[in-house]
Amino acid sequence: MHLQQRILVTGGAGFLGSHLCERLLAEGADVICLDNFFTGDKRNIEPLIGRKMFELIRHDVTFPIYLEVDQIYNLACPASPIHYQRNPVRTIRTAVQGTLNMLDLARDAHARIMIASTSEIYGDPVEHPQREGYWGNVNPIGPRACYDEGKRCAEALAVSYATQYGVEVRIARIFNTYGPRMHENDGRVVSNFAVQALRNEPITVYGEGQQTRSFCFVSDLIEGFTRLMASKHGVEPVNLGNPREITVLELAELARNLSKSRSEIIRAPLPKDDPTRRRPDIARAQKLLDGWSPRVGLEEGLAATIADFKRRLGL
Repeated sequence: MHLQQRILVTGGAGFLGSHLCERLLAEGADVICLDNFFTGDKRNIEPLIGRKMFELIRHDVTFPIYLEVDQIYNLACPASPIHYQRNPVRTIRTAVQGTLNMLDLARDAHARIMIASTSEIYGDPVEHPQREGYWGNVNPIGPRACYDEGKRCAEALAVSYATQYGVEVRIARIFNTYGPRMHENDGRVVSNFAVQALRNEPITVYGEGQQTRSFCFVSDLIEGFTRLMASKHGVEPVNLGNPREITVLELAELARNLSKSRSEIIRAPLPKDDPTRRRPDIARAQKLLDGWSPRVGLEEGLAATIADFKRRLGL
């Protein structure tokens, strides 16, 4: 990477953003981390504060900002159901107005921008595994719509800016990602299971636990981000995730075993519009991103994540 690259990471104090900031600094970039700390955590970036090539700006992306940058990773948006359903209007505003402001910045600064989209744009998928050409099965007025439709609109905006203004856009559709620095109260299945298992509390599985997910370790995702940003590939979205599919019940048992926990597994009703199956088709990413493929196995990644939770929870 050229030493003079100035890179803006919105949502830079979040789970993914902080790992990305670290990676970009290690590559010699000048990194601007922008966050309003709605769901981000200053502790995630504490080790970076004071470093010569790192700058922190407290700002909400729903308000315009102008900066001289070469690249923008737009990660700012609550991304877990508990967080994005807490204030659905704010979630939509961040996904739509925030993306609009960052696209304006990319256009004015002649910067390349990567939009962090999500597998949630596929909704409860009829096609399995999910390819980028699948249009999704989304409830536009359900409890998850603020996030799902917000991200679908963000993709539409990104493509429109590329077409109308020639902005260099990349779109990453992120599938379930986990790893150190996940928020312990974000309601996501990995953090729920890890925290419950470590505390020897009952592990809550929704429904019969036969719904599936595919879990990608954070370092694999960040590798995908940087390759996508550097690639000559245009605006067509790219799935980034791990194609290994596992049932939620199997994950609960794995988390319990790795935590050496005495927790029992209990059942709770399935949330409304919760997807029953989730698995990325990553053929496009493998073809376009120099053979990118997830490398960290679920057992290894989950063990590292549980160890991080154990340390942070003081257990």
